[in-house]
Amino acid sequence: MTFRATVRGTGYVFPDLATLLAKANEEKSGDQLAGLAASTATERVAAKLALADVRLADILATPLLDDAVTELIAASHDAATFTHSGLASLTVGEFRELILSPGFPALWAERGLANAITPELAAAVAKVMSDKDLITGARPLRTVTRCRNTMGGAGVLGVRVQPNHPTDDVEGILLSALDGILYGCGDAVLGVNPVTESVAGIGAVLHGLQGLIRRFSLPTQTCVLAHITTQLAALAAGAPVDLLFQSIAGTEAANRSFGISLEMLAEGRAAVLAHHRARPGEFIGENVMYFETGQGSALSADAHGGLDQLTVEARAHGVARVYEPFLVNSVVGFIGPEYLADARQITRAGLEDHFVGKLLGLPMGIDVCYTNHVDADQNTNDDLLVLLVAAGCNFVMGVPGADDVMLSYQSTSYHDASGMRDLFGLSPTPEYGAWLEERGLMRAGRLDEPDPDVAAGLLAGLDAAVAAVPSSARAALTSSQ
Repeated sequence: MTFRATVRGTGYVFPDLATLLAKANEEKSGDQLAGLAASTATERVAAKLALADVRLADILATPLLDDAVTELIAASHDAATFTHSGLASLTVGEFRELILSPGFPALWAERGLANAITPELAAAVAKVMSDKDLITGARPLRTVTRCRNTMGGAGVLGVRVQPNHPTDDVEGILLSALDGILYGCGDAVLGVNPVTESVAGIGAVLHGLQGLIRRFSLPTQTCVLAHITTQLAALAAGAPVDLLFQSIAGTEAANRSFGISLEMLAEGRAAVLAHHRARPGEFIGENVMYFETGQGSALSADAHGGLDQLTVEARAHGVARVYEPFLVNSVVGFIGPEYLADARQITRAGLEDHFVGKLLGLPMGIDVCYTNHVDADQNTNDDLLVLLVAAGCNFVMGVPGADDVMLSYQSTSYHDASGMRDLFGLSPTPEYGAWLEERGLMRAGRLDEPDPDVAAGLLAGLDAAVAAVPSSARAALTSSQ
């Protein structure tokens, strides 16, 4: 299928759908590096015009890759709803108009349109939308998930406490987590990126985090973001796993480069669900997966299959959706300037990833971040954070001082997240908010200084949580350090 458009008297021809999608994408250094991007702004406009006239049914009928991810997307597509809802007859431009219409959120929710929209359709419509369109379209779309608490409801902004430590020291991790809790953060997850892939070390951190939850009766979930195989090995060795984490991508080849397969994700999910059933009374739902994605990850592995960054990212979201995750977030500026070169590209990618995820029915958050060799600064993070919270983002990161001491990148802090709740009149998850109120850490929906006795009790609880880590796990962690 060939696509054409004329701009200012010049005709442009796009030989196939993959080329059209790539050249319609907003400027990204990764697409340029891969040789996929439009060569001029005028060519990009022509591609957008041509894409706007393509029927959704034609995109659906044109697989971009022949791989396991494409098969999974096809198998999980709700073809009946796609046809009977009228989506099949729309062009990409008409789909944009529908999304921005006042009645779309109710139609999306009542008709279950998320599963009728494939990743390629979501990516296509995002390419013909402005930043404001992406914010407006995403804001009313809500997907509620449950593990220990309830994420995704209207008026809720969740926060992942990310208490990373350069040596995986359990006491340091728990102290940092407690700092976040005092800011009202941590309702999304207490999630640690480990330094090493040590099964014993990861088990020690999981035991420590779980000790904190049990000591305080804290209504949230824990996760150590090691490779899925390491987490499952820690689970088999007796460590408590609330959420099972894995980075995923939008092509089979890219997932292979991560050391994973789709079957591995399904088996891991089943193992954690079985583990939860052996812990009766601790969980209120069966959303047990936590996925991270990000534009450029497939290209960095030379596994993008000739597809542009946004389209591959959307396909990663399509993978995530199949496993009914509790949380999904795009780590938007983490990979580096080869893929997103500056503040403008990072901002656009964050809004795209969030919109596409929400449209596909994901519980979508964003790690608003950048690395120190990108043309960005803390204002970049502040600006994108405000835009994403306005867009209804489910959760953001809480990193001490917004500067991750282990991963060496800039993100958003505990006080940033708390400030966004105040600015937009948002709250933690209902269960977590009630817990904060009961302990006097929040009053009338606003954070308050803790009573000295409450603070002392929390610190004593932290010591007890550290002491609860099995001595064998603590010894193994010390030896690995």
